[in-house]
Amino acid sequence: MTTSTTKTVAPATEPRGIVPLPAPVARLLIAVGAVATIASTFLAWTWDPEFPGDLTVTGYPAGLQTLALVAGALTLLYALAGYGIRGLGWLNPGGSNNPVLLAAVSAFAVVWYTAIAISYDLGGLANLEPGAVVAAVASLLPVVGALALPHPGHSLRDHIAKPDGIPAAAPLPSWVQRLIISLATALGLVVFTYGIGVNDDESETFIGLLLLVLFGSMALFAAGLFERFTELNIQHKGFATTAVFLAAVIFPFTQSEDHNANLGANILIFGTVALGLNIVVGLTGLLDLGYVAFLGVGAYAAALVSGSEFSRFSGVQVPFWAAALIGMGASLVFGVIIGAPTLRLRGDYLAIVTLGFGEIFRITVNNLDGASGPNLTNGPNGISQIPDLEIFGFNLGAAHDIAGRTIGRFGNYLFLMLLITALIVLVFNRAANSRIGRSWIAIREDETAATAMGINGFRVKLIAFALGASLAGLAGTVFAHVNYSVVPSPFQFAGAAPPNSAFLLAAVVLGGMGTVSGPLLGASLLYLIPEKLSFLKEYELFGFGVALILLMRFRPEGIVANRRRQLEFHETGQLDVPDKGLPDTTVGVTKAEA
Repeated sequence: MTTSTTKTVAPATEPRGIVPLPAPVARLLIAVGAVATIASTFLAWTWDPEFPGDLTVTGYPAGLQTLALVAGALTLLYALAGYGIRGLGWLNPGGSNNPVLLAAVSAFAVVWYTAIAISYDLGGLANLEPGAVVAAVASLLPVVGALALPHPGHSLRDHIAKPDGIPAAAPLPSWVQRLIISLATALGLVVFTYGIGVNDDESETFIGLLLLVLFGSMALFAAGLFERFTELNIQHKGFATTAVFLAAVIFPFTQSEDHNANLGANILIFGTVALGLNIVVGLTGLLDLGYVAFLGVGAYAAALVSGSEFSRFSGVQVPFWAAALIGMGASLVFGVIIGAPTLRLRGDYLAIVTLGFGEIFRITVNNLDGASGPNLTNGPNGISQIPDLEIFGFNLGAAHDIAGRTIGRFGNYLFLMLLITALIVLVFNRAANSRIGRSWIAIREDETAATAMGINGFRVKLIAFALGASLAGLAGTVFAHVNYSVVPSPFQFAGAAPPNSAFLLAAVVLGGMGTVSGPLLGASLLYLIPEKLSFLKEYELFGFGVALILLMRFRPEGIVANRRRQLEFHETGQLDVPDKGLPDTTVGVTKAEA
């Protein structure tokens, strides 16, 4: 008689998150909490209309309530996607629970920040209406439910840096892909227009917008949507670039105040200067700490021939195209003069020399006042009353009616900077994808190996230095006319307000070195945030430092990641790089080459 023994296998334990709740209960908690958060935005959150946005009205959301409504809707969408509802699978192609957690955190952050701000600004919790209490409790429920879901595999940091396990997207018709790009561009325009339109006395609303954009973007990135959108942009690069350019053209027509157009023009000025610095730092790997001096050289050169009565050559006024060439030429000459004897240095030594050049420039123009030195720059007073540009009979200083809208002075300069930005982007792309651009990247990766392969490292670096300087000089010519004057004080290494070299370098690092859109995005954030959070005053640099530390911790490769930079900061196994050769988003290399 044979006896058989049956081995009993214990059932596997269902994975759970931090909070000990079954997954069905957790998902129900997320959905209910999201719906309740949305409903709470239609209730009054305070009785005092002094709080920005007037949150005293019942029946429709306003101010920060609108932001909470958007965050609650995003949480609800991801909650429904977790149930496998047909048509929502595209929201979370990887099936990770991190997106719903981050979406829930976005709603929680906006609601609780609003409640705390109301209590602080108005003097106590008594200023909260029942609607705010309902919103606070409701926004907490999705966070608890999301924490109860399992989050296996890598840490949240790794999913934010580069989501894993995203399956290949099903092929879409070309018109659908272009429609997605158009809708995403329109959404970006709406967010930027809303943010730049927030008044200076409504800093609470702007902080709420930052919280929503931060955690909402992290949720979309963790879901892998940014990865797929990047692939669409690569496939339709020309269409995507045109869509962004058209969105920028539309922006002035959405503004009723010319001050907002002024912010847009200055953002483009510093963005293009940062793009020039990106050639030196991002592509070639040279740390330049005095780059703002080239902006100053171009600005002063243009101001001297602008026709200003405070110019040393007050009787000289050349056309804009000539002033632009003079500014570019002067910056290029200074770039060669500084680069020729110093570019044989490397690393920290080169950084110290460029820092010294920046300070020498500021001190020199400060002393060329006729007393401490020759009378050329009018010293600390600078060159003021620079007349507005007139191009082909079109006076940029006067308001003009276009398509039924009045475009003011700064709107005109915004359009001019759009054309210059398009030119600089074209130059950057052509240079990066050229033979010299490959040489820059080789120098950045390993100068010794590149030299051994026959690349003339000194010549290649000098070309990068000169090209970056000339692009900064071009932007400087517009900078002088937009601000009516040029003075030495802004052209320093660090300061609370741009332009300064630290600001420009941070824009490149924050946005993403070696990319086109990265420096433009970084300059936008670093210029707009201090402008809207002016109440921080002496704490601006402290907040700026904390933001950089957090960025280096969670996304050291920058917001817009270059493929090579991403591979440097993360292990290959974490990136799950596919075998297909998708081109790099900036310098035209494939993933296989990276």
